[in-house]
Amino acid sequence: MTVRTFAPSRKYRRILSAVHMVYRLVNSTYNVKELSLRLTRLLCQFVKASSSSVYILDPIKKRILLIAIFDNMINVLLEKKKDIIKVPKEEWEVTQGKLIFEKHLIGLPLVADENVGAIFIRRERNEPPFTEFDKELLSVFAEQSVTAIKNLQLYEKQQKIILDSTKLIKKLIEKHGHMASTHTPVYTKIVKCLAEQLNMGQEGTANLEYACLLHDAGSVDVPYEILAKTSQLTPEEFKIIRDHPAKSVELIKPVDFLKPILPIILYHHEKYNGTGYPSGLKKEQIPLGARIMAVLDAFEAMTRGRPYKKKLSVDEAIDELKRNSGTQFDPKVVDSLCELAQQKKFRNFLSLISK
Repeated sequence: MTVRTFAPSRKYRRILSAVHMVYRLVNSTYNVKELSLRLTRLLCQFVKASSSSVYILDPIKKRILLIAIFDNMINVLLEKKKDIIKVPKEEWEVTQGKLIFEKHLIGLPLVADENVGAIFIRRERNEPPFTEFDKELLSVFAEQSVTAIKNLQLYEKQQKIILDSTKLIKKLIEKHGHMASTHTPVYTKIVKCLAEQLNMGQEGTANLEYACLLHDAGSVDVPYEILAKTSQLTPEEFKIIRDHPAKSVELIKPVDFLKPILPIILYHHEKYNGTGYPSGLKKEQIPLGARIMAVLDAFEAMTRGRPYKKKLSVDEAIDELKRNSGTQFDPKVVDSLCELAQQKKFRNFLSLISK
């Protein structure tokens, strides 16, 4: 069997290419799970391996947190304890700093100031054995990847702190006013699915989630008898209701990390054709997050029902959104919701929103 060799210039180009590919991957990925899955595919492609896996350690507990696997064109993410405890002792030792270099298996630890995890590549027995240069390439991948993983873990930790702080602010507002929790727990999952479908990115999706938690904060200043009223509102009462987005903004404006969500909160009652409030914005003048929230708020209201309106089924509510697409609602958002509604998991989310 002939072992492949590379001229120095070709080796240099391949190493540079590896650095560039990982750099591009890192700059287009915003969470550790996605990065791990994409790394496994890239490893197999670049090192010409049959399969690969990436192990990530919990930065605090130092146990295996997740395993991403690419094997025979299938990408799998293992997160459940019952799957992770089956890891062979030899592979666990690589996450702790051991190196494996065999004919058809290479395992390298991912190490920064501490152990972050490990990466493995494998070839079938009938394929060429790994060379020292393959190990060198894998080392380049490991060096580039470990910094990205650490940075993403820090970013995710910061995002969790922000989310927890936002939830605390919401609870404090509810406690010191008469505002009840405005959304069912599944509402946030639907928001995330729609945001991803519309390519809002990690930061945009997170900001929309925070906005969903706090967009009705201004309701604490609305008299309870108006919020609880089952008959038609008077013009004066309706004006008070219309003012609540601005009051929400004023209430949370002093919190610096929440400033990006203020336009979403202020304009989530605008309509696509410009007949909404408070500013009569239309089409793309309205922030995308606000357009998404307008669709989901309407869907939730229709499927949960109101004292003065009958409760609609999921299909009836979707039909109503379609009828108002292009006038009250952004057609792109409605189309995205309808497309997602064809998926069983998302359809279940929609069914749960009224419960």
